[in-house]
Amino acid sequence: MNISEVSKKYNIPTDTLRYYEKMGLIPSVNRRESGTRDYSEIDIKWVEFIKCMRSAGLPVKVLKEYVDLFMQGAGTSKRRKEILLTQRDELAEKIKELKKTLKILDAKIDIYDTELQRHEKKLKK
Repeated sequence: MNISEVSKKYNIPTDTLRYYEKMGLIPSVNRRESGTRDYSEIDIKWVEFIKCMRSAGLPVKVLKEYVDLFMQGAGTSKRRKEILLTQRDELAEKIKELKKTLKILDAKIDIYDTELQRHEKKLKK
């Protein structure tokens, strides 16, 4: 799969894919004789993982550390798990805060609905 196909499939700009590769977040992608990138199934799995982690808010620096540790092998599994657990806790806290924000927004929206109904009743009199 070439970079344009990966870009379209995962809705990631090609420049971002190149950046991820340059930063070492996606291990070096093989190239065809023409020089174009040829993403393998393993490369695609990395793209999926990186997209998921970035969507969860993980900084590039943290992802870089994780990928570097992964490439070093099984001896780093404890540290990799620690990274994921820390990031999971941070994400859970963000979700908690977002739920609070959503509750406040819902309450504000309800006020608008109530006020609208009150004003409509006045207009019908």
